[in-house]
Amino acid sequence: MPRVYAVVNQKGGVGKTTTAINVAANLPDLGLSGLIVDMDPQGNTTSGLGIDRTGLSTSVYNVIIDAADINEAVQASRVPGLDILPSHRALAGAEIELIGLPRRERRLLYALESLRRAYDYIIIDCPPSLGLLTVNCLVAAEFMLIPIQCEYYALEGLGALTHTTQLIQRDLNPRLKIGGIVLTLFDPRLTLAWQVAEQVRNQYPEQTFRTVIPRNVRLSEAPSHGMPISQYDPTSRGAVAYHELTKELIAQ
Repeated sequence: MPRVYAVVNQKGGVGKTTTAINVAANLPDLGLSGLIVDMDPQGNTTSGLGIDRTGLSTSVYNVIIDAADINEAVQASRVPGLDILPSHRALAGAEIELIGLPRRERRLLYALESLRRAYDYIIIDCPPSLGLLTVNCLVAAEFMLIPIQCEYYALEGLGALTHTTQLIQRDLNPRLKIGGIVLTLFDPRLTLAWQVAEQVRNQYPEQTFRTVIPRNVRLSEAPSHGMPISQYDPTSRGAVAYHELTKELIAQ
């Protein structure tokens, strides 16, 4: 059985998609196979791995709304050993369409269970919200990987996420747990960044990863080239940090 991580934070701009892409892209380098699932209607994970969403005949939208065969929707990414279940702009309306569907919270879970290929890890990039798409992600996952930006209000949204998690654990997925909190967009020149990092570690000492992701221009540039940072600039500080984070994650 694969280990399934949902990369989740309802706040936007915290490095969620960057974390999903670059953790998943490092798995093959560490001898592990992976599938990345783009559940965000913005589709940044899909385009960030060099896939043109406009030319897709089948996507995660068809899988969760139309019950299409997930094996036909999964395709190889530019990273050898990493497959992707791509997003599509139609996913933007899926929140409303899901309301009338049977087992609406479990559509992604059932789809992943029907995968014919075995993966070591499945990484799900969640939308920046706590709607039905994110609920599907959390029901399908075993672990949550939570990126937290090292800036003001970093912990503000964690309370809402924790409350949602408790509801899902109680009613839909009792095995769901925090697989780790990762500090992102860290600027060592800022006193605030150090204060936020200390606050997070004090509040979640066991769940917070040792590896900190720095604010790095090369990380911002990589998606525009359709590459993870490990391909775009493997010697950059961002690439080294995500490699170390992935090693820490799989050592759990």
